[in-house]
Amino acid sequence: MIDAGALSRAVIEEARGLGFHRVGIAPAGPALGIAAYEAWLAAGMHGEMLYLAAPEHRADRADVRALLAEARAVVVVAMAYDAALVPVERLAGRPTGQLARYARGRDYHAVMKPRLRELAARISRLVGCVVAARPCVDTAPVLERELAGRAGLGFVGKNTMLIAPGLGSYILLGELLLDVELEPSAAEAAPSRCGECRACLDACPTGAFVGPFLLDARRCISYLTIENRGPIPRELRPALGQRVFGCDVCQEVCPFNAAAPARTEPEPSLRPEAAGLDLVRVLGLGAAQLRKLMRGTPLRRAGRAGLLRNVCVALGNAGDRGAVPALARALADRNPLIRGHAAWALGRLGGRGELESALAHEADPAVREEIEAALAA
Repeated sequence: MIDAGALSRAVIEEARGLGFHRVGIAPAGPALGIAAYEAWLAAGMHGEMLYLAAPEHRADRADVRALLAEARAVVVVAMAYDAALVPVERLAGRPTGQLARYARGRDYHAVMKPRLRELAARISRLVGCVVAARPCVDTAPVLERELAGRAGLGFVGKNTMLIAPGLGSYILLGELLLDVELEPSAAEAAPSRCGECRACLDACPTGAFVGPFLLDARRCISYLTIENRGPIPRELRPALGQRVFGCDVCQEVCPFNAAAPARTEPEPSLRPEAAGLDLVRVLGLGAAQLRKLMRGTPLRRAGRAGLLRNVCVALGNAGDRGAVPALARALADRNPLIRGHAAWALGRLGGRGELESALAHEADPAVREEIEAALAA
């Protein structure tokens, strides 16, 4: 028999040695927050993320043992990413687009999942036999913030983010489900330490917070620019500013992030375009060049249509008439989603001639409506 406490301490040390900045252990079992999750779904706040409401997803989130029947413990890890503010500047006299901080590096799935697999292998060696394990990084249907809280990593803030004292909320979470008895790191989840503060709720550009601890994804910029596959609601487009992938506003104003350390050796590592995307250049990239830009990064989640849709909106908000020729070319793109948002941007920049010319041969009803609305505006 292996002492659960000693094994737990050894597991935590192994995880830290693999580069995880916070590690804790939670018991495997029913999720305590499943009722709140079901209410959130019932209110339709998940938007077009229909997979979240699928029966199998809901069953898996209700109890992690639906993912690994033998699971007895969950090792929860957090990896900090670079929290330094990168100002949006103009590149070669042209406007740039903002990326959420976590998206400035390599795809975190490719960084964290192999380390969790290695952790499972090391645990098997510690135990002396093969241990059934399942690594989860974001894509698996688990209530990961609840698990992180129960593992003692931190608490959930009013902006629904997990806040790890000393690191803030600029962290990525992962879980390793294990068929081995481990000692939990905390007796229960820590209560919120937000107090009366509501900085995150008040700062949201699109008013996405229904109230403390409750986010309507349909108005969240991260959802609108990444998970949303259709048009961005016209009334919300100005609030996106020059954000083309994700949003950090509710984290930027959080007092717990004021002292979050800027990582001198961030992991995932930063990419050259981390300071911002040259919007005009990106809009003109061919398919192969765009794939190269997105390869191995979180940007792939938005896909070509989503990313270029977002770029069009950012150019419309940037107010630079030098972008008119690029947007006019986008009016001839094969994808109607891109054409429609290019029309909106041209309307913002006064591209009446380009819009009138496009309207004469546009066949898609939705794009025609965008062009007509842009002309009217």
